[in-house]
Formats: sequence, C-alpha cells, structure tokens
Amino acid sequence: MQEEAKPSMLDFVQQLPKAELHVHLEGTLEPEHIFSLAQRNGIELAYKTPEEVVAAYDFHDLPSFLAIYYAAMDVLRTEEDFYELAFHYFERAAAQNVVYVEPFFDPQAHTSRGVAFDTVINGIHRAQKDAAATLGVESNLILCFLRDLSAESAAEHLEMAVPHLDKLIGVGLDSDEKDNPPAKFAHVFARARDLGLKLTMHCDVNQKDILEHIGECLDLIKVDRIDHGINALEDDSLCTEIARRGLGLTVCPVSNRFVVQNLTAAEIRDMLARGMKATINSDDPAYFRAYMNENFMALVEEADFSKDEIRTLNRNAFEVSWMDEAKKADYLSRLEQVQ
Repeated sequence: MQEEAKPSMLDFVQQLPKAELHVHLEGTLEPEHIFSLAQRNGIELAYKTPEEVVAAYDFHDLPSFLAIYYAAMDVLRTEEDFYELAFHYFERAAAQNVVYVEPFFDPQAHTSRGVAFDTVINGIHRAQKDAAATLGVESNLILCFLRDLSAESAAEHLEMAVPHLDKLIGVGLDSDEKDNPPAKFAHVFARARDLGLKLTMHCDVNQKDILEHIGECLDLIKVDRIDHGINALEDDSLCTEIARRGLGLTVCPVSNRFVVQNLTAAEIRDMLARGMKATINSDDPAYFRAYMNENFMALVEEADFSKDEIRTLNRNAFEVSWMDEAKKADYLSRLEQVQ
C-alpha cells in the first residue's frame, strides 16, 4: 500500500501549480554549466569534472556552504552568462510546474569581481521575459544585499538599481548572519521602502542572536516577509505576531537538512498549526541537489506530509507572494482544482 502511495503523491506534487519565493539564482548554477561557462570565458577551474565539483560540496553549516558558493560563481562574467543562468533555472522550474517565482540575485558578489551591475540585471531580466513568453513561468526579481559587507556598499548598490526599478519587486538580505543584524541595514531598507520596493530578510536557522534578528525584522525593518524563520518557534510572542501580520516564511527543507542536519518537517507542521504562512522553497537547488518537487517529496517520504498539508503550503506561497492580485486569484483557483 505504501509503495502505491508514493507515486500517487509524486503525481499530485507534480500537478500542483507552485510558487517559489526563496531561490538564489546563483544557487541554481549546476556543475555542468560551471564547466561550460569556464570554458567559454577562459577560466581555469580547480576541478577536472562536474562530478569532482559535486564531490566538493562538503558543507555542514552556513559559512562552509558560502565559501564554496561564492567561489563557483566566478565563471559568471557576461550578460549572456547571467541570461543562461536564469533561463536554465526557469526551464527546470517549468518542468516541475512552478508557474511563478520571486528569485534572488546578489549583485555585490559580481560587482566585486568587476562585473557591471547592468550586465547582471539585464541578463536576468531578459531571461525572465523569455521564460514568461516561452515557458509560462512568470517572475518578479528580488535584489539581495550581502550582510557581511558594509551598509554603505548595500546603499551604493541600491542606488545602482534605481534606473532598473521596473525590473525589481523587492530587496532582501542574505549571506553570513553572524554579527550582521538587520539593524545594520535599517537605513538602506527604509530607502528601498521609499522607492516602492517590498522588503524581506534572511533569518537563517540556528544563527547567533537569531531571535533578536527576527524581532528587528518585525519591529525595526517592518519586513513584508521573512526568509527561513524557523527559530521564531522558540518564542510564542514572535509566532503570534508573525501570524497576526500574515507574514510569509520561506522555509527550505532540504537546504536545512544540509546546513543544520534537520529537514525541519516538525517545525513546518508547527508553523501551520499556529496559523503561520509557511511556504516550501529550494534555496540553492544546484548545491542541495533538490528543486521544488524534491523538497515536497522529502516531506512526504520522511515525514508523511499529506495532500492537504502540501496544498496548504502551496496556497500559502501564492497568498504571500507579491504578484498582481488578479493573477494570484487565478493561480489559487488552479491550485484548488488539483485532486
């Protein structure tokens, strides 16, 4: 009986229209693509095969992951590189019936290597347009600041983005969280809000001062969404406030299993029971070897998540997304039709 259930659930997960709200485009850079870009751009790699690259994915916490992550993106140099990066992700998303995405990109990781801001965002934006036209995957882009760099650098990159505001829906904050609280970037996010952008911030799992960081996101920054946010469950008052505001939490189960050795399935269930808008996402799928369907199926296979739970998580994602309300209603209607 159990053997029959898994294929049935896989088919259900595949059929559901899905929204992904927490995926780093740089984290979708597959090993084979790293090699093709390195060859095209005349870059010598430390690895001889894509398999050696995968074998090097030996990370057990956030800093060890980031060290590998930033080294790999050095192969991204031209507008065409960024176009391919984004479009290849959208192709994989479309194959899993992901119909809407709010992807992150990290411009500071590229401008620090001498790649122009315009090169990065123009390549990604062109891929977004082509993905909508040819794959049926719509998207809105989020500019992420690197929290281990200065607030001044973040402010400079926000100003670089001003001529491209029509290409952006919001700003976020990612990278190494230790000793880099939300408050450090308060004036940058206030400026982004004045520019009409939505606000989100990473509150990664089990980081130093994490409860204080979540509190600052709520009370100082006044975010529209929280990325990760699992540790809010340690404080009932935080949970109550997050639920009261209807804030989305973009949880990444397989990523959590790599970084904190826990799929966090019990925590996701707890969020749902508390009325918190938990959503499921892939984070850096090329590194964690799991896109959206694999994340949902991990919850099914390892924690026996039901169809109702999977549907609720998807419904939450559309509801807390920043898409047009009419489109949101259409996607929600399509979601409910899948049995």
